[in-house]
Amino acid sequence: MVTCCIDFSNKDLEISFFVFKPTVVIVDRLIHEIKQFSSRAENLGCVQSSILKSIHGNMIIWFGAWQKRSYDEKDKLTADLLSILIHVTRMAVLVEHYFLNAYAGESRDGSSTINFSTGDIISMNSILTNIKDLNDLCYAILAIFRSRFSQIQGKNSGLCLKGQKLPNVVCIHVWKSLQFCYSWILNPDYRNWMIPYLERFSINMMKYDIFRVVYVSGDNIVNLPYDYNVHEMLENEEESRHGHVMQN
Repeated sequence: MVTCCIDFSNKDLEISFFVFKPTVVIVDRLIHEIKQFSSRAENLGCVQSSILKSIHGNMIIWFGAWQKRSYDEKDKLTADLLSILIHVTRMAVLVEHYFLNAYAGESRDGSSTINFSTGDIISMNSILTNIKDLNDLCYAILAIFRSRFSQIQGKNSGLCLKGQKLPNVVCIHVWKSLQFCYSWILNPDYRNWMIPYLERFSINMMKYDIFRVVYVSGDNIVNLPYDYNVHEMLENEEESRHGHVMQN
């Protein structure tokens, strides 16, 4: 099985997130196009990538790892990535995109990497603040992360990431099963003490979601004619919507 593997504190590696909100009914078609986008990102130097699909919401995240670049090189890379997203953005809204650096993590097996494969369950916390210096918030998140990690059943590993331009901190948790993840979420204990602990950091927004990994780079992608495939899918989607309106 192909595995996505990210080091806890590799200073030569940076992570990009592209967050999409689907505008089509059949999301599998969109995921296929993001897989195609992922393979094209490899030509731009993407080391490894993954697609995460929200289990209860309608968000899809494309996760890419890159060798560290200068800000000018990164701006050029972002422009190149946006230019090859045209087929994806016909079926989804690009909500946001940004780069982060991994700065810490924990694993149940003692390794210094977070590993996940297609089918795995991932939960994600994202905290957006209006403070410019993220260091204090990063250390606070890390203290919470490490103090609780060993006490939480069913968590395989976790990774803390710090935003580069966007003032945010993201924590990723890999679970043994969806049931273990639910057990942790439904326990009100962590909310009762964590949220008051973080209030002093001028937090603008806290987000939480659960995802299933639907692709990691190296998985097999069905090779369809790219332009024809997109055109056909959009036509079918439009016909499906029109038929639904007529029936109503």
